[in-house]
Amino acid sequence: MGYIVVLVTTPDKETAERLALGLIENKLAACVNISEQVSSVYFWQGNIENEKESLMIIKSREDLFEDLEQFIRKNHPYTVPEIIALPIIKGSSAYLNWIDETVDRK
Repeated sequence: MGYIVVLVTTPDKETAERLALGLIENKLAACVNISEQVSSVYFWQGNIENEKESLMIIKSREDLFEDLEQFIRKNHPYTVPEIIALPIIKGSSAYLNWIDETVDRK
């Protein structure tokens, strides 16, 4: 079973916290770290934008990605939210077991 870190940016901390709570409640993630303010420079609709955003760092499993993505797309205010999954190549076995126990909880 593969483990992933998913990066998602949001317009503010409150949105990130709301999404994080939903991901944990729905067993789509074991943990979400929120970095309150990052600077994002990107090209959008013909313009170069420079915005302050919050960054979510989500720890989950690869088999949950599609449901996690659907949850974020449904509940995120952006038209095209950043949802990027990176594989966890190696990790502490105790931590990876904790991810399993958390997302598989009854």
